[in-house]
This record gives sequence, structure tokens and C-alpha cells, in this order.
Amino acid sequence: MAHEWRRAAASASAAALDAAEDALFVDIAHEAPLSCQRQSQSIVGGTLYCILLAGYAGVAIAAPWIFVLIPEMTLPLLCSCNVLLLIVTGIFQQYWVHQVTKVRLQGYYELSQKLKHIARLPFVTISCGASLMLLILVWQPHVEILSISVLLRIALVIEVICAECFMSLYIGYIHKFNSLNEQPDILKPFYSALRPSSSLEGLRYYDSRLSDQQMALLQYQRENIHYLSEEVLRLQECSRKYHTSVASCTPQVDLAHLLASRDQELRALSAEMNQVHLELRLARGLIAEKDSDIQHIRVNNNQYIEENERLRAILGEWSARAAMLERALEAERVSNMELRKNYEKLRGQSTKEKIRDIPQPENSSIDVF
Repeated sequence: MAHEWRRAAASASAAALDAAEDALFVDIAHEAPLSCQRQSQSIVGGTLYCILLAGYAGVAIAAPWIFVLIPEMTLPLLCSCNVLLLIVTGIFQQYWVHQVTKVRLQGYYELSQKLKHIARLPFVTISCGASLMLLILVWQPHVEILSISVLLRIALVIEVICAECFMSLYIGYIHKFNSLNEQPDILKPFYSALRPSSSLEGLRYYDSRLSDQQMALLQYQRENIHYLSEEVLRLQECSRKYHTSVASCTPQVDLAHLLASRDQELRALSAEMNQVHLELRLARGLIAEKDSDIQHIRVNNNQYIEENERLRAILGEWSARAAMLERALEAERVSNMELRKNYEKLRGQSTKEKIRDIPQPENSSIDVF
């Protein structure tokens, strides 16, 4: 009976070990470890910038009434305010680029690609507005449609409206990012390291942005590994403190299980990062091979071009020779015709001479006959 009980316990422990080994190879693509600690991005900076733009638009519209005491200083003050707005926009742009970098490091690649272009549009808009104001000031003597003050205020209002639209779009994307509940999209185009790999001829190698996406994935995995390493260290510290204190055994089991799961995720992410490194090297090799093929095709194309030029030169030479032969043939034909005419003339003359040389019969003999 004791022997059977030991056998059952051994089989149960073996089954538990097999289950634990199988659990080590659970794909973590749907767990997204960093999604639980995703940091929301603030929209305070964008809101303040929109308020600043609205105030600047109000000043531009009401400039004749605001500067009623100093009307001659209206244009210099508006231009100075535009320069200050350009400087402030450049400072805010650095803040927005930093926000986009944070979004990218959290694994939201597609959203960061959209925000990367939108974050630079306000500064570009203000720069274009400043250039337009400079053009208006330069061409002011030749423009008689409206006054210079009205033209400058119209340019400022258009500039502020465009920048406000771009900023509203940026704030909308940031709000959408803060309300997201889905996993990072950087994991979608790539398979996990523990899934069966597909052929290299798949869609992932068709896009020209392969290196950029893989670099974003590597940065995301690096941040993920850093976070998990800190989590493991924290859990180890908690475990050490727990062992020095008196507590029940159930929390210790939970802590050990959590530590094991974090360690498992860390190993899986390390394996996936190694796989991505291998894929990146393979992709670079394929790109280098394609570059060499393109270089070889260019060399062959140059050879064909040189051969074509040589054949064209030969064809031109033979065409010139053919033209010369045709001219010579035409001259020969004309000379033959002249010789034939001369021959006909000489032949006619000789026939006439022969007819003259024939003797004429006498009249008497004819009469007798």
C-alpha cells in the first residue's frame, strides 16, 4: 500500500514537472507585460499652447484698438510677437517630440509615426507665417489692394488657425492613446520567438520600413526587459524581507509563483529579442544582396548602353556609305544615259553616211529597160 502511494506521488510530481516545463513555453505575445504599466501622456502642454494661440489671434484681430495710443508701433509689435511665438513653438515642439518618444518606447509604433509628423507641423506653420509676413513687408509698395496692417493681421490669423488645427489633432491622438485598452501594436507585425517561424518571403519583408519597425521593437523589448529586471529585483527583495519575518506560508507561495512567472517572462523576452536580432541581421544581408544585384544590373546596363552607342556609330557610318554609293550609282546611271544618247547619235550619222555612199543607176538604162 505504501509502495503504491509512493508510486502515485511520483507520477503526480512528474506530471506537475511536465506541466511546469510546458508552462515555460507559453507565448507571451498576448500578455504584453508593459501594458500594465503604460504611462499616460499629458495634454496640458498642448492645451496651454492652444490657449496661447487663441490669445495671439485675439491680439492680432484687435490690434488697431489695443494699440490705439501707439498706432505706429502696431506692425513692429505684431512682428515681434510672431517671433516670440516661433520661439515658444520651438520649445513646445521639443516637449512634444519627447512625448512621441515615450509613446514609441511603450510599443505603439503606428501612433508614434503619426504623432512624429504632427508634432512638427505647428513650428513649420509658424515659420511659414513669418515668411509670409516678410514677403508682405517686402512687396508692400507694390500691393495696393489692402493696407499693410490688414494684410499682416490676415496672415497672422490664417497662421494661428492652421497651427490650432494641427495642435487639436495632436491632442486628439494623445487622448486616444490615453484611453487605449489594447496591446502595443509593435508586436502585431512580428511573430513570437516561441511560435513556428514563417518563410522569409512573407509580408513582413515586403515593407521598406522593416529596419525601422524592428528597431522600435528592439527598443520596446529593451524597456520591457529593464522593467521586468526591476520587477524581479523588487520581488527578490520582498522575498528576502519575507523570509526574515514571520508570516504564513500562503503569501510566500504566491510571491514565489509571481517571481517564477516574471522570470519566465524575462527569459521569453530575451529569446524573442535574440530572434529579432537574428532577423535584423538576415534582413540586412538580404538588403546587401539586393544592393549588389542592383549594382550588377547597373554595370550591365552601362555595357549595353556603350554597345548600343557603338552600334549606332556603325549604323551611321554604313548609312553614310550607302548614301555615297547611291550618289555614285546615280552619277553612273546619268553617264550611261549620256553615253547611250551619244551612241544613238553616232549610229544615226553612220547610217546616213552609208546611204550616201550607195551608187545611183543611170537614166538611159532605166529607159531601155
